[in-house]
Amino acid sequence: MSKRDYFFDNAKFILIFLVVFGHAIQPYIAEDPLLLSLYKTIYFFHMPAFILVAGYFAKGIHEKGHIRKLVKKLIIPYLIFQTIYTIYYYFLRNEQSLVVDPFNPQWSLWFLVSMFFWSLLLILFVDVLKLSWKTALPLSIALGLLIGFVNDFSQILSISRTFVFFPFFLLGYYAKRNHIYALKRKPFRLAAFFSLTVVLLFMMLLPNWSTQWLLGSHSYENIGAAVEISPFIRMTIYAINVWLVASFFSLVPDKKYFYTKWGKNTLYVYLLHGFIIQLFRENLIDIVIHPYVSLVLIMAASWVLTIILSTNWITAVAQPLIELKANRLKKL
Repeated sequence: MSKRDYFFDNAKFILIFLVVFGHAIQPYIAEDPLLLSLYKTIYFFHMPAFILVAGYFAKGIHEKGHIRKLVKKLIIPYLIFQTIYTIYYYFLRNEQSLVVDPFNPQWSLWFLVSMFFWSLLLILFVDVLKLSWKTALPLSIALGLLIGFVNDFSQILSISRTFVFFPFFLLGYYAKRNHIYALKRKPFRLAAFFSLTVVLLFMMLLPNWSTQWLLGSHSYENIGAAVEISPFIRMTIYAINVWLVASFFSLVPDKKYFYTKWGKNTLYVYLLHGFIIQLFRENLIDIVIHPYVSLVLIMAASWVLTIILSTNWITAVAQPLIELKANRLKKL
């Protein structure tokens, strides 16, 4: 495995841990200012960074049969897990009806749908329209700003998130290895710690600032913001997103650690952790012993869950549903 591989595997594992951790603390953020501030800070960069990494590895769009591969890799697993999660929630929440709706992704499954559309948009921008990055990036940002004015169908097929986060996918596609590693210089790493700390403290001063701004799934009107200034707010958020993503990358180690090997299994963790998190939410445990103790407990539980869902046994059992093959089972 190369040095570059270590870096990206480390980044992906840390990011998927933050996804699990963010989902785990969400039920408690209304009562705990520290968790709320930490939640907002994480959401400023963890999904944008994840999406940027996905775009970085999307350079194979020119290969023959790429769209067919995308359908197999993203759409079929989406339909499988959309069905499974719908049935799971039906029994977990004692819902009145069981309806599998492929147009409204269950919870975190929006990522698979958006990933498919990001790839199609990338093909449109790069292969069909043949836009340079100087045109493509500003255009993607403009689309991300404009989608906020759409109210009626912005959440159908994750349309809003697709356009809001597309600039990061595009940025990842255009990024080169030397761009990423330029962030590893010591001055930037020191600035990264400072930046993350400042945002965390600033979020503690703004407890009423809506987290919906960071989700990318709500229109300006639904967020409750003044429509005329909302694009400027989102543009400011974009700037903070990029800065914190760069800060995060500067802090990611590029050496091999015990968790590095699990970086390749992030899709498994992403698709499976919802079963545990939602079960936990429906049977909410009061763990507010002390703000800092609670934080450590949730963080430790999230770390353990991320590792468990990354192990060979779990991925081997789940592989037929996620990758539509079973070669991992044969290796056990």
